[in-house]
Amino acid sequence: MRTRVKICGITNIEDAKAAISLGVDALGFIFAESPRKIEPDKARKIILNLPPIIGIVGVFVDEKEEIVKEIASHCGLNTLQFHGSETPEYCNLFPHKIIKAFRIKDEMSLKEIPHYQRWADAFLLDTYKKGIRGGTGRTFDWKLAIKSKKFGPIILSGGLRPDNVKDAILEVRPYGVDVGSGVESLPGKKDYRLLEEFITQVKEADYAAG
Repeated sequence: MRTRVKICGITNIEDAKAAISLGVDALGFIFAESPRKIEPDKARKIILNLPPIIGIVGVFVDEKEEIVKEIASHCGLNTLQFHGSETPEYCNLFPHKIIKAFRIKDEMSLKEIPHYQRWADAFLLDTYKKGIRGGTGRTFDWKLAIKSKKFGPIILSGGLRPDNVKDAILEVRPYGVDVGSGVESLPGKKDYRLLEEFITQVKEADYAAG
């Protein structure tokens, strides 16, 4: 199975088009506090200039329902990623595809995932770091990701880079991988060379996995 690729933290049209030209499946726009945060109007301008059949993911952290719905409609988001302590009931309030993110520290971090099986379409696993939700640049124990696959499609995140994504895919065999800081020259600005190498390594992993 081909590994899907999501590039997160898009802040400009140049990075978006570069990622799409390399064959990524989805782009992530962060509407929560982050060095890669983007304002809805700017995101909308970028999204309106993108080709069809690209996943447009909005990333939120414990945001009010009405604000999420307003931004989703304004920007034309087709998928919502919740990276906070949103409940299963909260996730069920939206008609969009839902990615629920979990910060993984140890095996206890997996215990909440089953509660979201009815409401989330995929689970994004990121590295736990106190006080930080996403963008840690650190990996976690991938054996925990393997254990979580029984709950549904897994998107592996946390410290992925061109030099480790192939190993990650071959070990975990996730539905998808998510990268932000691992392909940046500075926060919010993607490095085309790193992007290209990341995609190449994903394809090599898929080929090696058969």
